[in-house]
Amino acid sequence: MVIFEKIAILGVGLMGGSLALAAKNAGVVKKIVGWSRTKETLEKALANSIIDIVEPDFEKAITDVDCVVIATPAILTESLLLEVVSKLPSSVTITDVSSVKGNLFSSLIRKFGEIPSNVVLAHPIAGSEHSGIDAVNKSLYENHKVILIEDEFKKSHPISESFNKIKSLWDSVGAEVLTMSVEDHDDVLSLTSHLPHLLAYSLVKELSLKDSSKSINICDFAAGGLRDFTRIASSNPVMWSEICLANKENILCSLSSFQDRLINLMELINKEDSESIENFFDEAKKFRNEFINQINKNN
Repeated sequence: MVIFEKIAILGVGLMGGSLALAAKNAGVVKKIVGWSRTKETLEKALANSIIDIVEPDFEKAITDVDCVVIATPAILTESLLLEVVSKLPSSVTITDVSSVKGNLFSSLIRKFGEIPSNVVLAHPIAGSEHSGIDAVNKSLYENHKVILIEDEFKKSHPISESFNKIKSLWDSVGAEVLTMSVEDHDDVLSLTSHLPHLLAYSLVKELSLKDSSKSINICDFAAGGLRDFTRIASSNPVMWSEICLANKENILCSLSSFQDRLINLMELINKEDSESIENFFDEAKKFRNEFINQINKNN
């Protein structure tokens, strides 16, 4: 069943390109227009049949389409979203894949006084430490959650046609669709996604500084645990820099809370309180086992 005749995907890297490929594979989109700031990205996307039409001109890319998907870094997504909503009729469905929603929500309210009925803010909780067009994967979203933002302004109104179409689009590529408020989304994601990335980046930065100050290469003594823990520090620095700014308040709160845990652990170690240290680790281990069991159960 075709959901959209012609989609414009703004940003055909990992997230946008994977959605394009998955939607084409599911047969729910007839034609896909790709837009990017990088000519090479568009050429690769066309050569690999990820998109059907290359359009480097932004205004031409969003002309005569029935859906626009914005798949760019968080700050650029905000400016593009406002521009797309301003230029297109309400009959065109507009959505995104950004991992931060508060900045988008607030910008729409400031400019339009509401969240337009054709705008559906979405966040697929899927990804990779790899980025760009070369990392595109048609199975990226299978069995992964996608959060659609509930608009408090519309709760008393019927669900829009655009909302139903975007839900169907994500359903068709194998995702599990959930709804959440914008506040809950940015708070939860600051802990489950943003904080782990910042910790991984910080640890690798610390290792690089220590490595340069020693006569031996400390990386020669890194085991699999370090590799696994720091894997996500290979993610796109531009994207994560923008996420930090877009979700600033929640991220600072999560970092502060984590800092408290570290200080607590430091104090226990300093006091050589082995029993409390063991309890600290044991509580963490039990919680980790619980959420891993829950993840396995859901899958």
